[in-house]
Amino acid sequence: MAHDALFKPFKLKHLTLKNRIMSTSHAPGYAEDGMPGERYQLYHLEKAKGGLALTMFGGSSSVSPDSPLPFSQIDISHDRIMPYLEKFAARIHGAGAAVMCQITHLGRRGRWDNRDWLPLIGPSTNREEMHRAYAKEMEDFDFIRVRRQFGEAARRLRDGGLDGMEVIASAHHLIDSFLSPIVNQRTDRYGGSLENRMRFGIEVLEEIRKAVGDDFIVGLRIAGNEYQEGGNSAVDCVDICRRFAETGLIDFLNVYQGHGDTLRGLQVMLPDMSWDTGAFLHLASAVKSVVDVPVFHASAIRDLATATRAIEEGHVDMIAMTRAHIADPHFVNKMLAGHEDDIRQCVGANYCVDRVSAGAAAVCIQNASTGREETLPHATGRSGSPKKIVVIGAGPAGLETARVAASRGHRVVLFEKEGTTGGQLNLARALGWRGNLGGIIRWLDMQVKKLGVDLRLGTVATVEAVLAEQPDVVVAATGGKAARGDFKGADLTVSSWDILSGKVAPARNVLVYDVTGEHAGLTAADFIAGRGSLVEVVTPDQMIGESIGGTARINFMKRLYEADAIMTPSKYLRELYLEGNKLIAVLREYHSDKEEEREVDQVVHEYGTLPVDDLYHALKPHSVNGGELDYAAFVALQPQTVATSPAGSFHLYRLGDAVYSRNVQAAIYDAARLMRAF
Repeated sequence: MAHDALFKPFKLKHLTLKNRIMSTSHAPGYAEDGMPGERYQLYHLEKAKGGLALTMFGGSSSVSPDSPLPFSQIDISHDRIMPYLEKFAARIHGAGAAVMCQITHLGRRGRWDNRDWLPLIGPSTNREEMHRAYAKEMEDFDFIRVRRQFGEAARRLRDGGLDGMEVIASAHHLIDSFLSPIVNQRTDRYGGSLENRMRFGIEVLEEIRKAVGDDFIVGLRIAGNEYQEGGNSAVDCVDICRRFAETGLIDFLNVYQGHGDTLRGLQVMLPDMSWDTGAFLHLASAVKSVVDVPVFHASAIRDLATATRAIEEGHVDMIAMTRAHIADPHFVNKMLAGHEDDIRQCVGANYCVDRVSAGAAAVCIQNASTGREETLPHATGRSGSPKKIVVIGAGPAGLETARVAASRGHRVVLFEKEGTTGGQLNLARALGWRGNLGGIIRWLDMQVKKLGVDLRLGTVATVEAVLAEQPDVVVAATGGKAARGDFKGADLTVSSWDILSGKVAPARNVLVYDVTGEHAGLTAADFIAGRGSLVEVVTPDQMIGESIGGTARINFMKRLYEADAIMTPSKYLRELYLEGNKLIAVLREYHSDKEEEREVDQVVHEYGTLPVDDLYHALKPHSVNGGELDYAAFVALQPQTVATSPAGSFHLYRLGDAVYSRNVQAAIYDAARLMRAF
């Protein structure tokens, strides 16, 4: 096989892992009152059934009541966790995989007005930028208490039947805060020299060993480089890893990078599509060269070639492909079966990560079943009543509709007026570093062809053409068109679609007016700046790109600032008029109503989309249901039974932007739900 290195068993202490592929601990936001309930467990069980060797859960699981839970982590601080751990372990073992959990004390990384409103603690009294909170400097009794709580949490994991555990000493949680000279400003035996800064972490590991004994597997998640001015460099981190390994207290090191103090630091920890796959593998490789314990790597390995190389060349012992499993939990089994082309590859959109950071549950931008295993299984199943289904539009909604319908055994005709599939996602790909988004369409396109969908590219669907197919179900996934503002002079603007499609060339001096705060506006601004134009981004929001997830927004802002783009939040575009061969844009400030003007060559607008729904409305009189969707049945994945016009010949529905402006995940999720009912 092409990836033989990935399928060699690995011996970790007494535990034999059946291959070299793992999923690292992360917090998907599924905890229920701090417990890993059914949703949490089924999410990990799917990966175990999919063939990986080791799944770690419970990212940043808290050992103490004063360790905050800002992103819905698991609470390991009480024995009430025990029944959950026991059931979790039994499930994963039953599927043939090993299971571990990560524990931590977050220290100052969180908010004090979370959980029990207890003071945050840290090595020193200083402020964490991301959560905007200070920490109380730890006192003697705090050290005693926290060490004990780490030991008690570790015991619970062992007694719960897990194969091992991981302590996090990175992202500027409590242990890592002591390691970092930026955070640790103490002058006692816990501060100053590296030996002193490591003391607390070693004491915690000693306490854990007392609680669980020598046989239980204990690892350490740690940074190979903090990538922070004044922080621990790659050289420092290698030294720290070597010293921890030499204590004999740990059985593996799990290496990644960055710090958690800012969104920029978080994006380095959790690289999005702007980073190459395996961008930080060299850090884990450097650590492996100086330690005698196994080394794992936890950072954005998205493709199999890089994963194979990492193991084959001896850079690491186990390779984590966590977001790859979010996109496709079955990819290991697909490889083993020789179906590598069927793997839905992670595109690095970081939609999953950014939802959790915003306090929501993780979902995958392209896989609607991830995190919804109980209600929307990954396996679509077969319909007991095959039907003829016509789908109009081959964007994400239409392609997913056709894919699920065909996989359930229906006969599917898919009309697409353009010569290629993809819809609006083809515009997003115009910006080179966002080209990975094309992977969503490539996979869907390949699947519908493999499933035998009658794909009619370059074919405009009409009422007559649809009726001629004698369908049982018609789905209008006709997408949207660029909306335009209603201010005076709006007809003098061009849309972001015009720019990204190449229909209109960027002018020399361009004002980009974005009312959505989503990716489209900044994609256009970045595209224009990349052509050498002067760019000002104006929005009525309080922040540029306000609706873009935190880590996904970072590279947009980095590139725009590097291009000297002007950022102007909190201003409305009230009027646009011509003065000679120039455009005059009248801007009104959100708070004060003060007005000012800009002289520019071009105004590019981003107002979201309006539905393209003419064909849908033309088809309504011919339908049984008049286009009505029973929401209760839709959410419950039950059959649609609305029949307001029994003389109609088919059921009619519309999805995606043909309904109204949302996003890729919404389009795919709705398509997946609708087709499960037929």
